[in-house]
Amino acid sequence: MRLNITENIEVCNKETEENFLCKIIKIEQNKINTEIIEKINNSKETSIELHIFQGLPKAEKMETIIQKATEIGVVEITPVIMKRSVVKLDEKTAIKKTERWQKIAEVSAKQSKRDRIPKINYPILMKNLYEKIQNCDIVLVAYENEEKNNIKKALKKIEKKRNFKIAIIIGPEGGIDETEIEYLKNTKAQIISLGKRILRTETAPIVLSSIIMYEFDEM
Repeated sequence: MRLNITENIEVCNKETEENFLCKIIKIEQNKINTEIIEKINNSKETSIELHIFQGLPKAEKMETIIQKATEIGVVEITPVIMKRSVVKLDEKTAIKKTERWQKIAEVSAKQSKRDRIPKINYPILMKNLYEKIQNCDIVLVAYENEEKNNIKKALKKIEKKRNFKIAIIIGPEGGIDETEIEYLKNTKAQIISLGKRILRTETAPIVLSSIIMYEFDEM
């Protein structure tokens, strides 16, 4: 960042989500030493917890989703291997990908001055999704063939409150398969439309996350 000794820098403790204004007192090759000037009582985090379950897309698209979702304020992202997922990952590749995705989330969190780094989970199978969404208050599934229930109607029914856990489920390239939609209808999930136009898999989670944040006065 081209900062020098005696200049100030903002430091976030990612374990406690506390922020501090600090003065640089020593610069070494791999670290800097700072002195705390004051604690910053200004949280950057939202009052809701937004979790994206993303149908596994191609690599560059997943990276874009993680980067932009982090900037918006999403707290957790889980890649889901669905029927129409083009990408196939073996265990070794999945571990390396998850590590890379987590690093992208960390860099994006720093850039947007988040107080916490979103958690990027190891990819899961569709059949394991049910147990993952049980602790969420609301689960919304974006589906292009839904005609009756749209995002506006769904959000009007939600009681706005703090510490609300919302999960959104997005399909990969090609969308969510009809058999998967039937599976999700038997869970607590609500199937919704995002409008008349079909959004790309990397566009849908960003649009839906932004709308939710706006509705909860978190933008």
